[in-house]
Amino acid sequence: MATRRSTGRWRPPLSSSELDLWQEIALDAEREGSLWRQALRPRGARDREPVFSPLGEPRFALAFETIYEGYLVHYGRPRLFAPADSDTVLLLGDYLYAHGLVRLAATGSVEAVADMGELISLCAQLRAGGAGDDGPAWAATAALLGQGVLRETDDPSTLRARAEGVAGDDAVGRALAAHRLRVS
Repeated sequence: MATRRSTGRWRPPLSSSELDLWQEIALDAEREGSLWRQALRPRGARDREPVFSPLGEPRFALAFETIYEGYLVHYGRPRLFAPADSDTVLLLGDYLYAHGLVRLAATGSVEAVADMGELISLCAQLRAGGAGDDGPAWAATAALLGQGVLRETDDPSTLRARAEGVAGDDAVGRALAAHRLRVS
């Protein structure tokens, strides 16, 4: 009997600390002050589904999901937060971007921080111009974080193919579908 060969990178099961990344994001926000605490969804109403971090290295998951949550606060439907007004949306999204970049810097990868800065900039340009789907850029950055993929290309088809080459077609497809549901 033939066995199927996986096209994705093998990843060990998530540890309890990785499963608690949502709790860590929420607790850090609560500790920052009452504004972020008030913006948090009630515990039972929080969505704890990772979107793009499963495509990449586990050591980047907390930082990546923090930054992606900031993006969702700005442009989509966040999983953990429900800001009350547009001022809080702007401030909270920027706080989460900054906090995620600090977490990413703590991994010791300057290249990963540069890649996330490039991704945040590209997404802001695409959203401001009302052009294109930024999902492939998120997928490729997650799968190839620290390798400068967005400095090589911003073509969505190429980015998707690069992500699929590392993380597998199915995983990238699931991530892009989840992303579309969050930003459409």
